[in-house]
Amino acid sequence: MPLLRSFFIALSHNRALRSFSERSRVGVRLSSRFVAGMEIDDALRVAEAVNQQGIAVTLDSLGESVTTEAEAQAAAMVYHKLLDAVAARKLNANISVKLTQMGLNLSPALAENFAENLARHAREKDSFVRIDMEDSSLTQVTLDIVQRIHAKPELRGVIGVVIQAYLYRSQADIEQLLADGIRVRLCKGAYQEPAAVAYPRKADVDANFVRLSSLLLASPVYHGLATHDDAMIAAARSFASQHGIDPGRFEFQMLFGVRRDLQRRLVREGYNVRVYVPFGSDWYPYFMRRLAERPANVLFLAKNFFRS
Repeated sequence: MPLLRSFFIALSHNRALRSFSERSRVGVRLSSRFVAGMEIDDALRVAEAVNQQGIAVTLDSLGESVTTEAEAQAAAMVYHKLLDAVAARKLNANISVKLTQMGLNLSPALAENFAENLARHAREKDSFVRIDMEDSSLTQVTLDIVQRIHAKPELRGVIGVVIQAYLYRSQADIEQLLADGIRVRLCKGAYQEPAAVAYPRKADVDANFVRLSSLLLASPVYHGLATHDDAMIAAARSFASQHGIDPGRFEFQMLFGVRRDLQRRLVREGYNVRVYVPFGSDWYPYFMRRLAERPANVLFLAKNFFRS
């Protein structure tokens, strides 16, 4: 399916189609499978419903690559409101943040300041901030920012990061993050990357995901394994069982609207599960990456679009 993946990744950068889709009823209807809604209250309602199934949540206000400091400030304020609302409603939820939404492309210092302020707010609310990883050109600056914030004694443990298994560098990155005691969400990766920096073959990405999962599971830090792949989940469960690792020491993470059956089954079997719940009007790039990741999502939408 490499051609289909490349097709949807290309569409994710199409500005004209994005503008049309995000403003059309058809586009909003299609996105609703994977996006909780347009407003904070939509996301909170979904989070509460997911919590009632025994599943934790991470909330993502969609948007990336802002063009002004005012836009970055506005994006940060949405997350501050989320932290307050999650605490007020006593939800089992934290937040996931993209640094380009905090102004990274304008100024790394600006993005770091916004991220640190969110981490301080999260500490006050007994919550947690996950910094999402974007394309490989931003990997190092993202890791540097997370490591500097985490190094502040009062913020230790309140901020974590995402590592993508398709990058060659990821094992070295994880080893450094583990040495620093930083929480990791491991995923396969959803951006189109050149063969010079990322494994081009799915089998190699899968093998690296299993290898990196083992490193995370063996550490004393609480990590998340983000996958819907039955083989990856089975490998993690097998490693944990063989090494006497309690299921409470890690969590599986999945996307809102994907493999709900698997989410519920893992909870029944005693595993921690967290669902990534995105919301907001800037949903188009995220939606296209979900279609690129998993062709079954395309088939699902095609079969269900005309159902009531």
